[in-house]
Amino acid sequence: MTSLLEIRKLSRHFDLGSGVVKALDNVSLSLHAGEVLGVVGESGSGKSTLARTVMALDHPTSGTVVLDQRDIFSLGPRALRKARRDFQMVFQDPYGSLNPRHRIGRIIAEPLHLMPDAPKGAERRALVGTLLEDVGLDAADQDRFPHEFSGGQRQRIAIARALITKPRLLVADEATSALDLTVQKQILDLILDLRDRHGISVLFITHNIGVVQEICDRVAVMQHGKLVEVGPTQEVLDAPQQAYTRRLLAAEPRLDVIGRKSRSRP
Repeated sequence: MTSLLEIRKLSRHFDLGSGVVKALDNVSLSLHAGEVLGVVGESGSGKSTLARTVMALDHPTSGTVVLDQRDIFSLGPRALRKARRDFQMVFQDPYGSLNPRHRIGRIIAEPLHLMPDAPKGAERRALVGTLLEDVGLDAADQDRFPHEFSGGQRQRIAIARALITKPRLLVADEATSALDLTVQKQILDLILDLRDRHGISVLFITHNIGVVQEICDRVAVMQHGKLVEVGPTQEVLDAPQQAYTRRLLAAEPRLDVIGRKSRSRP
């Protein structure tokens, strides 16, 4: 299977004066084309630092991030800006990530500044409308403001914004943790549907074992900035090889209430 994303010996250290915190410590991980890879661990394990570094929102202390055979940290500002159309992010807070003063149509179209040949006028409006329908909303919703939507609907809007550049990689950082279980299930089903229809690869950051079981083909377990275990989701959940993974599973009940969706792809 072809690797879309290669994370190679990635480290991110923070000097706090009183000592150095190793938020990422020599992490190596791959994400295959069309795969959903979950990254799970307790708070402070390095999950969100990994997401930010993959998105080039933070710079590593050492190591590389290779997306579609391009080392993103070797790119100059102009080349990185162009490359960003291929990787987009969905954040944890669906309201905080949307500008409350802007209408939904403008919010979703924001990433088009990465594309010099982006559609304009009526063509742009039609594109935004199509994306809204793709995520289960109405094309006319682009004339409304964020406060007029529920939390789950706002996260659908954030996903539509991430999709507008037709990225190959979607990084979701705790994208369902602020939602109730029923809405979580809807958003997870939406992500899997978009993966199947558009061939998007997903790096899914979460602390929720039930979400991992629901959506992920493989799972990587992190502790104190290190990668401690990685493998097919059900194998890791049913027979974890590392003591930390067993403790993590024991600490959080399996959320079968969410239901299990087949991760097989056509």
